[in-house]
Amino acid sequence: MGTLSPPLSLPAGEVVAVDVAADVYLAQYAEHHHEWVKGVVLRMSPESLRHSLLTKYLLELLDAYFAIRPIGRALDEPFMMRLEKTESYRQPDVMVILNSNPGKLTETAMIGPADICIEVVSPESATRDYGDKFIEYEEAGVQEYWLIDPRRQRCDFNRLGQSGVYTQITPNEQGIYHTPLLPDLALHVPTLGQETLPHVIEIVRAVQAMLRE
Repeated sequence: MGTLSPPLSLPAGEVVAVDVAADVYLAQYAEHHHEWVKGVVLRMSPESLRHSLLTKYLLELLDAYFAIRPIGRALDEPFMMRLEKTESYRQPDVMVILNSNPGKLTETAMIGPADICIEVVSPESATRDYGDKFIEYEEAGVQEYWLIDPRRQRCDFNRLGQSGVYTQITPNEQGIYHTPLLPDLALHVPTLGQETLPHVIEIVRAVQAMLRE
């Protein structure tokens, strides 16, 4: 990825600089909560408490799952995902990388699409998460894109179909979302709306129980 002219339509977010080469972004911006799209550097807003708690809960849930069933790993931002197809470096709130992923996981970035990207939507990030990132993740081949939106009290689970287009998958009648990428994991969606989220000990016990069933 070399120096690029700024796109006619700038990506959503707070633009810090344009016409920035990828190596300059990596050296000067990447570790300070910035993303890069076709030469445009975008600053990520500070996390709210709710955003931080939701991200922590999801990461602990996935860490517990992978501790028992080591088929992959979960990473959180500011770890980067480099998408060649869309000429971007993104920092998903949480990303799942399975052992079977054909991309390359380095010390500083995932080269290629993660299997699952999770974004916790904030007022500042809504346009970017529902718009730019939806399109980028779909085009780049991220198998599932989860949007957790506490402000709107909604959760969208988008799964890539054979046509390369996302289809929204609805949790079952009990509010549980299952993904074939993580066998036997039962994500209880209403829990994400609770004022107090489960403690790590509760999470580990719940994951142990669901994987024994």
